[in-house]
Amino acid sequence: MERFFKRVSNGSHPQESHSQEVEVESSKRSRIEINIADLPSDPGLRAPISDYSPNIQDEIRRHYLQQGPCQPKDHKFPFSDFGKERRRFNTAWYDLFPNWLEYSIDKDSVFCLCCYLFKPNIGEQAGGKSFVGTGFSNWKKKERLVEHVGNHNSYHYQCYKKCEALMTEKQQIQNIVLKKNIGDRIRYRTRLTASVDCIRFLIRQGLAFRGHDESEDSTNQGNFLELLNFLADHNEEVRVVALKNAPENLRLTSPKIQKDIVNACAVETINVIIRDMGDAAFSILVDESRDVSIKEQMVVMFRYVNKKGYVIESFIGIEHVANTTAVSLKTAIDKLFSKHGLSISRLRGQGYDGASNMSGEFNGLKTIIMKENEYAFFVHCFAHQLQLALMGVAKKHGTFFTVVSNVVNIVGASSKRRDILREKQTLKVIEALKSGELSSGTGLNQEIGIKRPCDTRWGTHFGTLVSFITMFSSIVDVLEEIPNDRLNSEQKHEASIMLQLVQTYDFVFSLHLMKTILGITNELSQVLQKDDQDIVNAMDLVKVCKQQLQMMRDTGWNSLVDVVSDFCVEQNIDVLNMENMYCAQGKSRRKAPKLTNMHYYHVDFFNDVIDLQLQELNSHFNEANTELLLCLACLSPNNSFFAFDKRKLIRLAQLYSYDFSTVDLRVLENQLQTYVDDLRSNDKFSELKGIADLAKRLVETRKHEVYPLVYLLIKLALTLPVATASVERVFSAMNIVKNQMRNKMGDQWLNDCLTVYLEKDVFNAIDNEPIIQRFQNMKTRRGQL
Repeated sequence: MERFFKRVSNGSHPQESHSQEVEVESSKRSRIEINIADLPSDPGLRAPISDYSPNIQDEIRRHYLQQGPCQPKDHKFPFSDFGKERRRFNTAWYDLFPNWLEYSIDKDSVFCLCCYLFKPNIGEQAGGKSFVGTGFSNWKKKERLVEHVGNHNSYHYQCYKKCEALMTEKQQIQNIVLKKNIGDRIRYRTRLTASVDCIRFLIRQGLAFRGHDESEDSTNQGNFLELLNFLADHNEEVRVVALKNAPENLRLTSPKIQKDIVNACAVETINVIIRDMGDAAFSILVDESRDVSIKEQMVVMFRYVNKKGYVIESFIGIEHVANTTAVSLKTAIDKLFSKHGLSISRLRGQGYDGASNMSGEFNGLKTIIMKENEYAFFVHCFAHQLQLALMGVAKKHGTFFTVVSNVVNIVGASSKRRDILREKQTLKVIEALKSGELSSGTGLNQEIGIKRPCDTRWGTHFGTLVSFITMFSSIVDVLEEIPNDRLNSEQKHEASIMLQLVQTYDFVFSLHLMKTILGITNELSQVLQKDDQDIVNAMDLVKVCKQQLQMMRDTGWNSLVDVVSDFCVEQNIDVLNMENMYCAQGKSRRKAPKLTNMHYYHVDFFNDVIDLQLQELNSHFNEANTELLLCLACLSPNNSFFAFDKRKLIRLAQLYSYDFSTVDLRVLENQLQTYVDDLRSNDKFSELKGIADLAKRLVETRKHEVYPLVYLLIKLALTLPVATASVERVFSAMNIVKNQMRNKMGDQWLNDCLTVYLEKDVFNAIDNEPIIQRFQNMKTRRGQL
């Protein structure tokens, strides 16, 4: 019997066996349950595959095999000391072992993807934990990589074959047992394609998928099922294989199937963006905001120059953060970079707003990143700085904007008053059309409403003043009717006061002055919010804005007074005589300073407001004096490269010392002069407007290959962010996708839907086939392709 059953030794203790059982049970309970999309790409951060539940291990393996080995190429690989020599990882090894070799940025070691996924726990055999647990970092022994591969009997080779078998659908056991004929495969593909087509439409439009009642008797089964029914009704090929005509366990309409397809769409979209970015340097645009369910969401976008020379700002992901401290945001960014196999060392710019957690000098996010990568230069969002400059003027002249805000609140306090306002404005437009003051035509004289100003929304103050001037007479009529309103007695007195204030020369003068100033800056704000705007052109636009304000101060007084006088005459408001003595309302004439109206309105009002606006612009846009931007300005092609300065451009290259070696700097010095002489004599480069146009034209004429170092300088300049308007647009899209009706959307579901919704141009170019293949390889499916 001892041949078959091992004798239990007398020295064994029941306590030891009990402790072993407890350990086994605890290990089973502690198996990790995780969202597949949150799995880290960095092999040094992965948990052992055995720690996951056996039910999802194959799904995790499929995820990593679809993603491919983590092989960062542009990372700044650190050196290690080996005796008297210093060595580091060589990216050429990726080409030697493309299917399994992985590099961990976190541990500065290499790993084997195949062995991580399938290697059994066999102690020190097959390299032990060198290529799975701790990693291999002995850079002077490259031969160990070859030894790890071994022959066809090695553990690595067996793991590699298992990876191939897992991703080969025909070799899976359940598919061999349940052989599907060609007809079943065709029907499955048709059914799956129909579901993908319906989902493509819904996510492009930002629509909800599910309905409140999705039963067959429901009159509204939700957008997805209703759209699939519509497709089946109009396509006989789909009708015979979908919905009721499909097997009950293979209809491909469940919520899990929908989410898997959307995830496949999102992953393929991001993969296209990452491939388009290639090895190019990039900048990040980051901001955070609350969604409709009061969850803090951080949006990350990349800005880079593609192979055609175009500046691209692409959405990469949205991450839920528990708090908005700089450390938490940096952790979320590291997680996102690891997910896509990217390295912080490739960053060449950061774009944030002026919040202390983002741009703080000591503990801000920009400081934390620059400690890790000194070439990731920070640029404070230009549009945000412009808004701060405008708000600085608005707060110092708060009485005027307070009156405007109060009038807007009173007139728009109820739907009844808004209806009265619209009716009176419509009558005014009809009268103006009859008298010939307005011309009719398509798109002209549309119904408008009075806009509310908001400190956090760019351009809203200008829009408010424009609508106020346009609807001035109708607003006055509404204010006159409010005291006669029996239902609302609380605002009668306030409306009477506002009516007196708005019908004064002082208010009308302020209204037109601020509208003109904000009109100049609003043009700058609109231009700054373009995706392809470059920082050199942005600084030129700021300079032009300052020049326009200075010109207005020098020569704009008379024209403004004429406009104000004509408006007062039209609205039956008394026009002041500029030669008379000025008397401020509410103040004693005896104590008032002896000033004429001309002196007050021209010197103390007109000049002071413009000077204050110029002062605010100079204060907020102080980056123009930094060395980086002074050097970048020399790349401008305007006026036949008038700003070209070889010495400053060499200094610019020195600021990016990681991208330009000592030899490159010497070559660049000679290349720059040849470059500028060539382009000045070429008519194709004579009418360029900014370095963005310059980059495109260089690629079109293939001169980027002739002057590669100069083109690299131009790409680095274009990579620097200008404004975070793209991030703000993401928040607007987030409120469309995740609205009050869909306030329970999960973080991954929101990220996937937003990715496709925002990157429609990229997604539209993706065929159904890669989406179908990714969906099929996510996990074991009942149907076969």
